[in-house]
Amino acid sequence: MTQPLDLEALRAALVAPGGPYAALDVVPSTGSTNADLREAANAGAEDRTVLIAEQQTAGQGRRARTWVSPAGSGIYLSVLLRPHEVPPNRLPGITLLAGVALVSTVRASTGVDAVLKWPNDLLAGPERAKCAGILAESIGGGAVVLGIGLNVAALPEGVPAGAGGLPPTSLEQQGASHTDRTRLVVELLLALAQLDARWRLAYGDPVACGLLDAYREHCATLGLRVRVELPGNSELLGTAVDVDREGQLVIRSDGGGQRAVHAGDVVHLRSVTG
Repeated sequence: MTQPLDLEALRAALVAPGGPYAALDVVPSTGSTNADLREAANAGAEDRTVLIAEQQTAGQGRRARTWVSPAGSGIYLSVLLRPHEVPPNRLPGITLLAGVALVSTVRASTGVDAVLKWPNDLLAGPERAKCAGILAESIGGGAVVLGIGLNVAALPEGVPAGAGGLPPTSLEQQGASHTDRTRLVVELLLALAQLDARWRLAYGDPVACGLLDAYREHCATLGLRVRVELPGNSELLGTAVDVDREGQLVIRSDGGGQRAVHAGDVVHLRSVTG
């Protein structure tokens, strides 16, 4: 367990007028920060409202999975975004944006070798174990609730593997230079705000703002042979060759031709680039 989050320091660094966020709160425990912010959004919460929990009892991942959130061990936060200048079809770019902010912060701040696994996982260490996950939920009216769960302190025994059997890990277990969660939250949210501002200025165009190139640079899925477990209990085998401007993973299938997938669990099989 790490030191408790310093609410005053977080607000001083991140909340207007000195910072880019409208509001920020830290709660000792909740079911899900994403669920709480969905309710707050419906009640009129402002763009760039942040909620952080020391513990989640019903943390959410993609496809209704549970995200284990032990007290004081990680960063469990959600951000309400209302990018009204961005067309609805470009809102999925928020997942790419969050991934780039997360991986760049972890690498620069802690020295941990981290990469992205399409679409929303942070993998760390030589074994490429799962260290963080991202969940972006469109809630209507051009609003999105973005959730990030990052394992910071060493995990307790019995944390289950992720999709495709990915073992869990944490920054501490991967030799992080520090595990100061307050510092990490500040750095992560500032990086997110900077990327978000550029993305909005480009009306959500991931090419124009450089987001797509940055995501591709950090995405370890590219160049690998993969199995994609698709909705409806089907699967696709092939090589991941690109992430397109809609954020879809482009697969060169074993059966020939290319296919872009927008949802599914990706299992890394082996490198095809040596």
